[in-house]
Amino acid sequence: MDKQITQLKEYMDNSSNTVAITGSGISYLYGMSRLKQMSNRMDLMRKLSPKYVQKNPEDFYKIMREAFLDATFKLGPSPVHKQLAEFEKRGMLSGIVTQNFDCLHQKAGSTNVIEFQGSFDDNICVGCGARYHDYKVWDRGKAPRCEKCGAPLMPASFDRDFAGHDSEYNDRMNQAADMIAAADLALIMGTTGFMSENYMAKLTPKTTLVQINPSPTRFDSMMKLNIRRDVEEVFNEILSEE
Repeated sequence: MDKQITQLKEYMDNSSNTVAITGSGISYLYGMSRLKQMSNRMDLMRKLSPKYVQKNPEDFYKIMREAFLDATFKLGPSPVHKQLAEFEKRGMLSGIVTQNFDCLHQKAGSTNVIEFQGSFDDNICVGCGARYHDYKVWDRGKAPRCEKCGAPLMPASFDRDFAGHDSEYNDRMNQAADMIAAADLALIMGTTGFMSENYMAKLTPKTTLVQINPSPTRFDSMMKLNIRRDVEEVFNEILSEE
């Protein structure tokens, strides 16, 4: 075990409240990067609107399946998702703050997860506005529909008009900030810092910050420790020592 990983293990052993902050980097092999790579952003935003979903539910479902749902329901959690769940099981991790909405942390077994951008576990009917808190509605091989009016569903956070006035969004972001502020140790991985100014808003000097990322990010200057390695390799070494 090299010096940096030994230091990280010491931080984790001495912490009574460790939180992980994750982004699409831990899911990209499972499809998370595909929407970002779509060249026509205006066309993409049009297809993520309630009006488009209402008229083209199966096309919207196809986009979601190729970009996210195959990752969630076919390929399953990545090794890093499973490692984080194992840390929680061993009492070494208190919770996770993630920008991802693929529910892979939950599928891996993590129980205290704040998805600050929304989730496939939080859906809205584009017809009557009914809410459905169940990501499994997306695992039926076709566009999910409302049990009340029959209109298609979409993730609530994708409905910009709804999400912009949704107090739950602000609640999630505040919960994320509170979780990080209360932590002795925060492990940052797979994210370059998207919306970090919001979820790091209540950060205090008492929280030790460690980043595990092969590439530089906007977090670099804030870190107590920057580990330029793949997360899976780092966590394998720590878990093998337990």
